[in-house]
Amino acid sequence: MSSSSPSAPSESRSPWRSLRYRSMRWWSVANFVSNAGTWMQLTVQNLLVLQITGSAAATGLSMSVQAAPALLISVFGGAAVDRWPRKLTAAVSQALLGAVAFVTALLVALDRIDVTSLMVLAAVTGIIATVDGPACSLLGNDLVPVRDVPSAIGVGALVHQAGRLTGAALAGVTVGFLGTAAAYAANGLSFLFVASVIPFLRPARGAVRQAAPAKDRDGGDAMTVRQGLAFFARRPRLLALAGVTGVSAVFGRNYQLTLAVLVTGPLAGGAGSFGTVSTVLAVGGIVGAVLGARLRRPSVKVVGALAAAGGLLQVVAGLSPSLAVLLVMVLPMAVVESVSDTAGTAVLQTDPPAHMRGRVLGVWGSIGTVWGLGGPPALGLLMELAGARGALIAGGLIIAGTIGAGYVLRERRSAGAGAPVLVEAA
Repeated sequence: MSSSSPSAPSESRSPWRSLRYRSMRWWSVANFVSNAGTWMQLTVQNLLVLQITGSAAATGLSMSVQAAPALLISVFGGAAVDRWPRKLTAAVSQALLGAVAFVTALLVALDRIDVTSLMVLAAVTGIIATVDGPACSLLGNDLVPVRDVPSAIGVGALVHQAGRLTGAALAGVTVGFLGTAAAYAANGLSFLFVASVIPFLRPARGAVRQAAPAKDRDGGDAMTVRQGLAFFARRPRLLALAGVTGVSAVFGRNYQLTLAVLVTGPLAGGAGSFGTVSTVLAVGGIVGAVLGARLRRPSVKVVGALAAAGGLLQVVAGLSPSLAVLLVMVLPMAVVESVSDTAGTAVLQTDPPAHMRGRVLGVWGSIGTVWGLGGPPALGLLMELAGARGALIAGGLIIAGTIGAGYVLRERRSAGAGAPVLVEAA
């Protein structure tokens, strides 16, 4: 796969500019195949757990078991990504995920699967994913020049959405014609396809090269988890990004929950109406990913402004008198959220020095898991207290108000730090 420099202008703002590089095109195809397989398996897995246990709680537990390793050991996975060669790490992790999928397929085909084995396999998948996630994310960015990383992230978001829709659609067809085991086997093949593509990927001219493992003054390993945690804690930009994303994740974003209650409750709609809202959300996410891919120099200030705008749009959505008005508001809400996500991911993956990025993503994985697990219950409690409209309105005001207050505080500190110091003469 050639990595020859494209002839397009270097200052292009096209959202597709990262696809000028052949390796990035191959990587996008591989990611689409992998995402489709993963979502096919996730869809089938939920149905399988429900079929075996008849319990929705057990289905939710299997999802939590798979997510739990990210909370506990993501920082170690990120350190491994910084220490080991990126391509080798991604290829091995993809092959291991494929092996887990094939084992599950075999157990299902032999009718030897039960809840315990499913939980164990879900936990193993979650552990491998703590390494695979940051490795694959950074590998994609390593293929393009720094100026085109936002485009690579935006294209990745589009690939994720397309793979999700395709995988969910294929799940029903595959199970209906070939059985549940075939869906797991197909996911295994998708992982092996990615693993087979990785060795042929070549970085473009101007791409960031992975740093060699650093050594401390005594010649020991300096690629430690503690250094990653300390770096994150001392980086104001990353702390601000964590704060913005955290308040947005807890009090907004969970639109599948808040809008479902709003549509079926105060707006007196049904499942079909919420399906329409979900479709508009998906379309907005795709449009936002395209717009986000046009960014050249994303910043935390841009992420904060977009998140605050999303909060205000959420307030208006909470006041919607009808489904038609809600649909008008849902589209820009989804677009703003998607652009904000793309900008935030670009900051997260480009702000740290190259030798720290795996560990930074590891820390972020743990933080994001806390929000993912804690956000829905917190929002559910807010809806119990204030209703669906009240939760949307209060949540949006909290998001916009918190980000606005943070911006004012930052400006005051900057002004104070820059003020001249008057010294009295003796």
